[in-house]
Amino acid sequence: MPKADLSDVWLVLDSGPLGLLSNPTATGAAREAQDWAQARLIAGDQIFVPEIADYEVRRELLRADKRLGLARLDELAHELEYLPLKTAMMREASILWANARNAGFPTAHDAALDGDVILAAQARSIQPTAGNENVVVATTNASHLTRYVDARQWSDI
Repeated sequence: MPKADLSDVWLVLDSGPLGLLSNPTATGAAREAQDWAQARLIAGDQIFVPEIADYEVRRELLRADKRLGLARLDELAHELEYLPLKTAMMREASILWANARNAGFPTAHDAALDGDVILAAQARSIQPTAGNENVVVATTNASHLTRYVDARQWSDI
């Protein structure tokens, strides 16, 4: 898929790209993600770190005792726009979750928290402003998210 021709984009990071950006080793895919994020910022985009993605990345870094990755994740939360969870977002997520199941298209097991619908609700909470109608979730797997939001492979944005 060719790169999307988007300008003035508000990018909401899923846990895949956020995990790459928090990797302190600047090689391979991590380096590519860091270069991508820098280029997007230079182009005038705004990048959001949603709290649900922070949680998903943070829990794995803690489990693996990756202190440098945790420190980098903390830096990203300050360098980029941190998007905390709010009650309205969680209520929107519960509606998305129920609607998906009622339609026969669940994005996770019934007992799962389903971070995808929480991420989608966080992305949907961002109100575009004049001159910016593009809110896009940057992800490594857009299939579940595209039901709810504009979601694209981060490297294609």
